[in-house]
Amino acid sequence: MKTPETIYHQLIDSFTQRDVCFALYRLPWTDEPILVMQEEGEPVSLDRLEELNQKKGFLLAPFQLTTSRPAVLIRPAIVAHDWEEIKLALQKWMARHPQPANSCVSSRQDRLPDAQGSSERDEKEIYTETFSRFILPLKEKQFRKLVLSRSTVQPLHETFSPLATFIQACNSYPRMMISLCHTPSTGTWIGSTPEIILSGHEKEWHTVALAGTMPMQGEVMPTEWSKKNKEEQAFVGDYIRKTVKKFGSKLTEKGPYTARAGQLVHLKTDFHFTLKDTDHLGDVLQELHPTPAVCGLPKEEAYQFILQTEPHDRLFYSGIIGWIDPQGDTTLYVNLRCMHVEGNTATLYAGGGILPDSTADSEWEETQQKMNTMRNILSI
Repeated sequence: MKTPETIYHQLIDSFTQRDVCFALYRLPWTDEPILVMQEEGEPVSLDRLEELNQKKGFLLAPFQLTTSRPAVLIRPAIVAHDWEEIKLALQKWMARHPQPANSCVSSRQDRLPDAQGSSERDEKEIYTETFSRFILPLKEKQFRKLVLSRSTVQPLHETFSPLATFIQACNSYPRMMISLCHTPSTGTWIGSTPEIILSGHEKEWHTVALAGTMPMQGEVMPTEWSKKNKEEQAFVGDYIRKTVKKFGSKLTEKGPYTARAGQLVHLKTDFHFTLKDTDHLGDVLQELHPTPAVCGLPKEEAYQFILQTEPHDRLFYSGIIGWIDPQGDTTLYVNLRCMHVEGNTATLYAGGGILPDSTADSEWEETQQKMNTMRNILSI
């Protein structure tokens, strides 16, 4: 993907420092950026995903929806596809919203002071301690699966550009949905996610079970999966299958098969089904989210355990991101391999499924590999 002219590049970057609600995203295996933007005002706040029924826009939903941290829906006053159409839309926006001279030029030195992140050694100690709290109830068979996540703070170079990072992700990860999203209430999020939670149009719909992780072997995809990875994927697949049957019909499956995502591979099963009524997509999402791929089983008990036990707030990591339109195309994803940009730092998030025979060292390494998805585009 090419970079737009400097004036548009600087303008989009400046949106992340203003009270502007916008999302820029690119779907897998395309080279077309899509801009969704409000003309002005706050996005729609949603305390529950059912409130999405019959609504249209760009969604950013947290792992845990509360009245103090609702999901937000960017109202699509402006929707533009490809750089030429986006540039025309931005020209018209600038004509309606004249900016002071140099207002598009940002300096990270003028932002919040640098935050000093913990050392990797300290972070691993915290992770290992938390892992011990997760593994015990698994061994005692209170849970079949739990998902343990972690976060790390990384300083940003003073020349960091949100748009340049988005474009680098687009060029590095053709198989993933790439996003740059900002609202005043959520802050700025950049991500590269491989996992669909709900996509489709009219009667034809699609979701996936994605679980199990291995690193690529150079450019060779490994295909021999461990018992742990197969079990983890089966748990997620069973839950997705049962949930889809509540709302859809004519269910067909493909998989599990090995699917690449950046320098990692996962076990993936595709579920295709028919929905008679697209006015209630919020009801489907309320039932699906959070999937066992980011939570665990039994789902509600695992969800509460994570909220009580993880030492950090997931915020919008492992939530939902993407476009929803009950009368058109919907492309919603789980917000994985993402980072939250604040001032001169980015907080990176990653997690992995824990089963009774999991080990802290192997799970830590998996989160490192997943965080490299974001680290690699920051280091270029």
